Amino acid sequence: MDINLPLILFLAVVGTGVVSVFDLLFLRKDRNLRIAAVEGKFTDLTDEQKASSRDYFTSMEKVAAEPVVVEYSKSFFPVLLIVFVLRSFIIEPFQIPSESMVPTLEVGDFIAVNKSAYGVRLPLVRTKVVNIADPQRGDVMVFFPPHESRYFIKRVVGLPGDKVRYKDNTLYINDVEMKQTHVADEPAKNGSCLRVDGRYEVVVEDFDNGTVHEMRKCISKRIIGREGLWFVPEGHYFMMGDNRDNSSDSREWGFVPEDRIVGKAFAIWMHWESLFSLPSFSRSGAL
Repeated sequence: MDINLPLILFLAVVGTGVVSVFDLLFLRKDRNLRIAAVEGKFTDLTDEQKASSRDYFTSMEKVAAEPVVVEYSKSFFPVLLIVFVLRSFIIEPFQIPSESMVPTLEVGDFIAVNKSAYGVRLPLVRTKVVNIADPQRGDVMVFFPPHESRYFIKRVVGLPGDKVRYKDNTLYINDVEMKQTHVADEPAKNGSCLRVDGRYEVVVEDFDNGTVHEMRKCISKRIIGREGLWFVPEGHYFMMGDNRDNSSDSREWGFVPEDRIVGKAFAIWMHWESLFSLPSFSRSGAL
């Protein structure tokens, strides 16, 4: 079961906020009256004498003390509110859990996602209230696929109205081949490519808008990549992983509606593969 962190954070903000406001409107008034009453009992003492009076401090501490729930709520509310606003409207961090975006993103990469790159959305319901820009081909985008509520991250390949064809490890957009330039060969150490006695080839793929990125494909005598022809409907996007033969993407579960977009990934800020390894910043940089 996936944890709905945005919902938990929202409930925490509301809960601590309600307690803080309730204290401000109702509890603080009685507390101030009790403090004033104590002050009235010690009017014969100067400030210097009050500072050294154990009776004064004991009495004041008793009446001025806030309930534990109020004290913690007032301490955590501003912090939780700032975190909620940052995650909802500005930047949210994500960790990469799979190899579907290798070589661009590796398992254990922590990425920063611009939540307002494509527009301002209401938290939780994701309704867009301010439009800023549309996704562009080549963007690395975080979204909810149409079949579930988990976050996915893939590359935008097909825009609304595009004709997308994938055949022989080659991508065609509107019948134009996206050129590939060989970079390196890698042995297949696990996964489907190893099972078909294949090897990995890393290439630079050049989209027709000038965007270039590295992509990995499996070279084998057997075809393991999902091939096909798709027409992207209006208001939807066709997503593919950079690890083309090891990616669950639009070739499998279809197009991503505009209202399920979360944001645009723009940087790797840390790499931490597991709890038993040390965090590293060697992969930090813009995407």
